[in-house]
Amino acid sequence: MGGAVSAGEDNDDLIDNLKEAQYIRTDHVEQAFRAIDRGDYYLVGYRDNAYKDLAWKHGNIHLSAPCIYSEVMEALKLQQGLSFLNLGSGTGYLSTMVGLIIGPFGVNHGVELHRDVVDYAKEKLDDFIKNSDSFDKFEFCEPIFMVGNCLEISSDSHQYDRIYCGAGVQKDHENYMKILLKVGGILVMPIEDQLTQITRTGQCSWESKNILAVSFAPLVQQNRAEGSKPDAVELPPVTVRSLQDLSRIYIRRTLRDLTNEESPDNGLVQRAPQKRKRRRCRRRRINTYVFVGNQLIPQAVESEEDELIEEEQHKEEQEAQEKEEERDIGSIEILKAVNVLRDKIMTLPLPESLKAYLLHYREK
Repeated sequence: MGGAVSAGEDNDDLIDNLKEAQYIRTDHVEQAFRAIDRGDYYLVGYRDNAYKDLAWKHGNIHLSAPCIYSEVMEALKLQQGLSFLNLGSGTGYLSTMVGLIIGPFGVNHGVELHRDVVDYAKEKLDDFIKNSDSFDKFEFCEPIFMVGNCLEISSDSHQYDRIYCGAGVQKDHENYMKILLKVGGILVMPIEDQLTQITRTGQCSWESKNILAVSFAPLVQQNRAEGSKPDAVELPPVTVRSLQDLSRIYIRRTLRDLTNEESPDNGLVQRAPQKRKRRRCRRRRINTYVFVGNQLIPQAVESEEDELIEEEQHKEEQEAQEKEEERDIGSIEILKAVNVLRDKIMTLPLPESLKAYLLHYREK
């Protein structure tokens, strides 16, 4: 599923294409997509395909097409402090982007059937926290991933503000999904080949809206021996953050605000400059007329003047392209600026142990 937009050369190029095609429509969704490089979630040797608008699967590891994820992110209408449940959380790519938007006081849980995929998602999450500069430009709600079948969630589990299911839902499981949703919450899931947005408007009332025609593999229903009870999936508890966590959040927020005031541009998730697309020139033609039998037939003939004009245009475009490439290279170098929050922490007159605490898992 996918292929709705042109292939990109890198993550920013892909996001430019998704914006142009109106799959990404809001600033906070764009910022989240730019902060998380899709290629980082591909296995080594497959990264060349990361910026195509196509789904990818290798063994149990699976990523939906970028146009699907962008429609899901927009349809969820994410805000800070919301609780989110990802059913079929896979590599954690979507859950990590959601965590950048809902912030440290949100809840971010994922249920995935395959243990090897959960291990892969945890590895990618750890790499993002330790190595990505984007981590320091947001207040993040870390996802918690669990192994289990999302059709076997314990009946006494708490409800969520936002839910996404990344597998096809059969009609007889629709109500099961709806019950997991809080009143006023939004559920996005593929059902009957339509990506559907469901809003719970009351205890027993919902509103549905079809978003996009899709094709998803169906949810897996595990076969059980007759008379045996399925193992219920116990979702992680929703807990209050510790005083230590709260201290780190507010200190980092204060330092981030200070660095942003000193260097406003460094506080943003910057994007590489959009590449200028070369114009297509159409050769102008002069019509002449020839006799065929008793009929006068118009016939197109290239003019020497038009050929000269086209050569001049081609030369001008080549020069403009070379200048644009030089400008792009310079701009990209600017984007490789230092991590201002991290540098601010390192220059503070504090014990090394406290600096390490404020860096929040960052490698030195």
